[in-house]
Amino acid sequence: MGSTNTTAPTGAADNFDIFKKDILMLHVPLAPDQAWIDKLENKYPGFKVRWVHRSWQDYGKDDESTAAEAYEGVTMLCSYYPHKAELLPKLKWVQLTSAGADPWLQHPLYLNKEIVFCTANGCHPPQIAEWVIGTYLMLSHHFLPYHDAATQHGQSQVLRHLTAVDSPGMRMGILGYGAIGRQVARVAQALGMEIYAYTRRPKPTPESRKDDSYHVPGTGDPDGLIPSKWFSGSSRDDIDHFLAQDLDILVVSLPLTASTKQIIGRKQFDILAKKKTFLSNIARGGHVDTEALVEALKEDKIRGAALDVTDPEPLPEGHELLKMPDKCFVTPHVSWQTPFYFERVKAILEENLERWRVNGGPKGLVNLMDRESGY
Repeated sequence: MGSTNTTAPTGAADNFDIFKKDILMLHVPLAPDQAWIDKLENKYPGFKVRWVHRSWQDYGKDDESTAAEAYEGVTMLCSYYPHKAELLPKLKWVQLTSAGADPWLQHPLYLNKEIVFCTANGCHPPQIAEWVIGTYLMLSHHFLPYHDAATQHGQSQVLRHLTAVDSPGMRMGILGYGAIGRQVARVAQALGMEIYAYTRRPKPTPESRKDDSYHVPGTGDPDGLIPSKWFSGSSRDDIDHFLAQDLDILVVSLPLTASTKQIIGRKQFDILAKKKTFLSNIARGGHVDTEALVEALKEDKIRGAALDVTDPEPLPEGHELLKMPDKCFVTPHVSWQTPFYFERVKAILEENLERWRVNGGPKGLVNLMDRESGY
């Protein structure tokens, strides 16, 4: 987790009662951690933690399945999905449980600039990077055809029409070099790949390439040292220039905003066709034009695709992308899963509460959102 160079105001050392009028509500699909609740309430006198356990079936319908009285007095919220603004008139901080805020972008609470938003950026990279590399290796080494051949014929056999491809010398382009992209780069570099990074804003100096968001210790690229080349820009031409860099693998790890919707379409697949680039999308399905992707796979413009997200999501039964197991691997938006996920969210909550106390307000919070960018 990046540090914030702030000087504690006078009295910060003992102002633990700063949250004495605050109530933090957690809406998560996890049973309450009473020891954690007790720790926070004991540390900050008067502070209350209201943990609302939602089942996975109810997750996303929190304000429909929770009594209105449960929202009374809530000033801080930890949730993924939006809640009705009228239920939260005193809200001043939202700690998202997700890296992106796309469900919130047009919500009244998000549009209220008096309310601070922080993301859970950094909770996802270890497991999602493993998904990216694991699915790529599975397809490039033909694990599924070999497994199917063995189970169908009752014995293992060499499939001489298939040739595995290893990783040294491969060039991976990471479209969106945030926390997830940095961990993907770390693992890919260990396999011998060269990394090209793309960011919306230029990163011309060593200092600008550093990342001060939350990260699991020993992971990622916090100093921005892994990429051999950096690219940047906000226009489609800028992105097309990046895609034209003879990429063997393209990893899409951007937040979904109005400017990044269907950022990969027919024109982009034509650019990628030169190298038959492998596509891995772990961001949002809306980044990719699905019809164009189906065409690119059928016409062999790209070598293959691994998709944890799709548009629509989930794909309807019998969809073309589900009929190409030798070229396209699809999972139902599960690459983020790990038993340690909400432990990391709680770590961010604790860190931000302490920064709030030390700074006397919501200054220097980790993963503070840039409302203009949408992430």
